[in-house]
Amino acid sequence: MNIETIAKQPSNHNQVNWITAFFMAAFHIGAIAALFFFTWKALFVAAFLWWVSGSLGIGMGYHRLLTHRGHKTPKWVEYFLTVCATLALEGGPIFWVATHRIHHQYADKHGDPHSPIDGTWWAHMGWILTGKPMHHDTTTLAHYVPDLAKDKFHVWITKYHYVPLLVLGLALLAVGGLPFLMWGIFIRTVLGLHATWLVNSATHMWGSRRFSTRDMSTNNWFVALLTFGEGWHNNHHAHPRSSRHGLRWYEVDMNWYGIWALNMLGLAKQIKAVELSKLGREGIAAA
Repeated sequence: MNIETIAKQPSNHNQVNWITAFFMAAFHIGAIAALFFFTWKALFVAAFLWWVSGSLGIGMGYHRLLTHRGHKTPKWVEYFLTVCATLALEGGPIFWVATHRIHHQYADKHGDPHSPIDGTWWAHMGWILTGKPMHHDTTTLAHYVPDLAKDKFHVWITKYHYVPLLVLGLALLAVGGLPFLMWGIFIRTVLGLHATWLVNSATHMWGSRRFSTRDMSTNNWFVALLTFGEGWHNNHHAHPRSSRHGLRWYEVDMNWYGIWALNMLGLAKQIKAVELSKLGREGIAAA
């Protein structure tokens, strides 16, 4: 079956993916249980790992580097950021990148894996739990990620994306006991998941629109705060290859600051970054 046909197939919103649903339920139960194991050290560990997985991993790694190739890094940096991203429990790079590239291709149209046009719940997490719009094998998804499909490391880590999180969990248990495990894995992961899902749901529903894009994307400061800058989503949809999403001084974009820091260290080059002052008047239509 042609990959374009697969992407455009209607989603079965009633078919539960039981394996995914089980782990999502288990992690949410673990997050609630973590409240009974609070320590300040455990909170610090959770906050640090949220940054590692959410900013270094998802924002700088999966999204701005692997998906949109907004900059280049040495392979060891790319692989390090990829491993950081697997700690977010959002799947391996081939799955994540293919899903996001399809989202941009069909943004808020039929074929978008997670658009509010199919319902707020669906956009937020229903698409993960039910249906088969993106639960295809690696070979199928590889059509959208030929660059990653040729890389043995990305193929391997996609197959075994749960291994780094498992190793981290065992390490936290050994070092800090149940408080480190419960806060560093369960509550941190659940909060990170919902923060990412808010980009799929909230930033396509509520916020401001600087650019007249062909989708419903908005800039949402609250989501940007939770995702280290990913909430400046209208800016991103207007200029998807830009490694910089926050275009005004008040649009705090921690992921961009991280990429800038890598550049200062000589670890990021060929950076594509839009400067608002060079775009002309605000509200212009963007490709």
